[in-house]
Amino acid sequence: MTSQPIRTAVAGFGLSGSVFHAPFIASNPAYELAVIATSDAARQAKAQARYPEAHIVNTPQDILSRADQLDLVVLGTPPATHFPLAKAALEAGLDVVVDKPFTVRSAEGEELIQIAAKLGRVLTVYQNRRWDGDSLTVKKLLDAGTLGAVTRFEVGMERWAPEIAKAWKASATAEDGGGVLFDLGTHVLDLTLRFFGPATVTFAEITARRPQESADDDVFLALQHESGVVSHVTINLNSHLHGPRFRILGTEGGFVKFGADPQEPYVLGGGLPTDAEYGVEPPQNSGTLERNGQRTTIPTERGAYPEFYRILAEKLDDGGTSSPLPAPVDPADSVAVLKLIEQARALA
Repeated sequence: MTSQPIRTAVAGFGLSGSVFHAPFIASNPAYELAVIATSDAARQAKAQARYPEAHIVNTPQDILSRADQLDLVVLGTPPATHFPLAKAALEAGLDVVVDKPFTVRSAEGEELIQIAAKLGRVLTVYQNRRWDGDSLTVKKLLDAGTLGAVTRFEVGMERWAPEIAKAWKASATAEDGGGVLFDLGTHVLDLTLRFFGPATVTFAEITARRPQESADDDVFLALQHESGVVSHVTINLNSHLHGPRFRILGTEGGFVKFGADPQEPYVLGGGLPTDAEYGVEPPQNSGTLERNGQRTTIPTERGAYPEFYRILAEKLDDGGTSSPLPAPVDPADSVAVLKLIEQARALA
């Protein structure tokens, strides 16, 4: 890497900024965590205590006023702000990471891609679940052809969350980027496309069950992939009994995996991405492979969220948009996810 670190600002210090971005930026010597923006006094105090070298400012606009002192901005702000803030950051000469959902409408995502290309800026989307340990395990099985030709892919993210902790989530409608389909749904839909290619939504149930929910919190989608695979997607915040994270059926075998990736709770508990035990899942949570009537335990690959920022640093260090190295996530992939969400809403 070059001797000059990538001067980085993080906009937002809620769950996104404090758990999914700042720890990985601060622990990677290729970056300098230079600025954190949050208007919440308690979060400001936490950010300053945790990252004393960073400047703490109130708003994303305060970040943009320092654009000449920065290289990269990471947007961990509510979804409705992603398009205007990303556009302003690109036009200010910054490379941009946008947390999911990329934008609220696919046309906005396409416009951002065009702006980034015109201005010669790197634009990418934080689809971190690609580096969940279980997602990496599934990819390894698929790449090895262990299951044969896959016929059905079932993926779910289910939680029991009867209360909505964040005020913006309680008030946000689907038009604002609210709801579980824009939240957890963008993760699982990204994985379906990543594993099995382009798809069309053939069936959609989109429901709001919690009294305070303004968008949706219980979703089931069926997708038909051009590759022939059928995907069933379940996202639910009303589940006392969680279904499998993955269940995959193929001509040579099947695989099932329960449980949640440990990286988020590990960081929430005070752990660091540099810890030896980071990303390691307990053996009892391993998945099960069945072939020819025989069941085998498949250890889960180590979770690897740091990979996102490692790949991005290599891209930026190699010349940014002029580099042949790929960005960690092609924003066009996230536009494809948004188009699936639009299809689903049109069907529901």
